[in-house]
Amino acid sequence: MSGTSAVIPAAGSGERFGRAASKIFALAAGKPLLAHTLSAFERCSLVDEIVLVVREREVDEARRLAENCGTQKLAAVVAGGDHRQDSVERGLQVLSAASSIVAIHDGARPLVSRETIEATIVAAREHGAAVAAMPVVETIKSAARGDFVASTLDRRSLWTIQTPQTFDRELILTAYRQARADGFYGTDDAALVERLGHPVKLVPGDYDNIKVTTPLDLEFVESRISRMQNAECGMRNDSVLSPQSSVLSPGSSVLSTQSSALRVGFGYDVHRFQAGRKLVLGGVELPGEEGLAGHSDADVILHAVADALLGAAALGDIGRHFPDTDPAYRGISSIVLLERTAAILVEAGWAPVNVDATLVAERPKIAPRVPEMQERIAAALGIDPSQVSVKATTAEGLGEIGTGQGAACYAAAVVRAR
Repeated sequence: MSGTSAVIPAAGSGERFGRAASKIFALAAGKPLLAHTLSAFERCSLVDEIVLVVREREVDEARRLAENCGTQKLAAVVAGGDHRQDSVERGLQVLSAASSIVAIHDGARPLVSRETIEATIVAAREHGAAVAAMPVVETIKSAARGDFVASTLDRRSLWTIQTPQTFDRELILTAYRQARADGFYGTDDAALVERLGHPVKLVPGDYDNIKVTTPLDLEFVESRISRMQNAECGMRNDSVLSPQSSVLSPGSSVLSTQSSALRVGFGYDVHRFQAGRKLVLGGVELPGEEGLAGHSDADVILHAVADALLGAAALGDIGRHFPDTDPAYRGISSIVLLERTAAILVEAGWAPVNVDATLVAERPKIAPRVPEMQERIAAALGIDPSQVSVKATTAEGLGEIGTGQGAACYAAAVVRAR
């Protein structure tokens, strides 16, 4: 055996990231984080196959993402476990028999370089175990009770550990089997190998190779990717349209799009009220109100917005992408569906510019919650709240909506070619 496999665990809940959907689908420089991570391993000539581990309900979506971003080395997408260690173990179980080296890398580390990946593989071939790491540059102190300094540690011997963490296949399999037998959970893969008494080689990583944990980390990643793209391609002229530069000249019927294409979509959705369900509109729960019937949380505003975006890009509708016959979407938050809609747009080469939604219902009054709705929608789409409009009207007592039996929403959206 001489091949190298990459196991990419991306099944974490991402609670600190503050979004309902997995952070691996959050957009950075127009692409999901996971797409950047997969591309890094796809470009590495020393990697022969990729095994991706995600949350069970996201297996199909992750597989589509990998296919859409041209990942040729993807060997399997498997459902993860309750802990990262469980997820990695499931990935190890489906490795190709031809692999002798395994590189384990966090899916939420999209800035890993090809050089770092290759360095850990080469070191693992020689030493059996190698991890990307960077020397600590800050002064580190240990604390005593009461938050007082107990001692100052010698930072010359301290390293910040990253991924990839790369191992001889049989060594890491043995380490995982022993950890399971002992009921031991480590904070990284190397800790399991260290328990066997096997030395782990430190390989210089990169300070940019951060793990995205908070929205601030995402901003850093987006900034670094943009800089790298500019360095590779040179600064582009002002021919690239930004959402803020989309203007309609006075007296003109033509949008000033420069070299980018703009397209407009329309969406509509309607749901009946149903007792015993919570009411969610625009991604915001309205306590004390009768909810809407539906397979998901029946957020009529977000469904209309998603349809408008998909329609603008000629990508079908939400029923096609998130069918109500699929148990995976039962009770799902429509904010998650909207975030996934944004990812679908990006994969197809489109980016949201603005959305405008009009709720038609006799109840409830949503005006006090509109700013929050606009913020939720904007966050899901990766745009500014000023690019989102939400408003409401009534049906003046006409029809089923007018008699309070349900609620409907109309939405328009503009998207631009990326």
